Amino acid sequence: MPDAATLDDLKQAGAAVVAPTAVARLYAEAFRRFGAQALWSRTPSAGPTVGQAVVVAEALRREGNMAAWQLAADIEAACRAAI
Repeated sequence: MPDAATLDDLKQAGAAVVAPTAVARLYAEAFRRFGAQALWSRTPSAGPTVGQAVVVAEALRREGNMAAWQLAADIEAACRAAI
């Protein structure tokens, strides 16, 4: 998938793709660091998909601080690499 793909494209393409270890690790870190602040309305998955990780990245950008934004960028880059 080209880098120009939108986040909606990534969510759709990654909906059935089990997140590789790097993405799953960042996903878990997001809940550990920013769960109460930015992900309070979400329940973490034990086996996230790439699409779920993209949704978390969006929430970090919308609800988080600058550190959350950086983690969101890392998650998005890992998701793009996985698709």
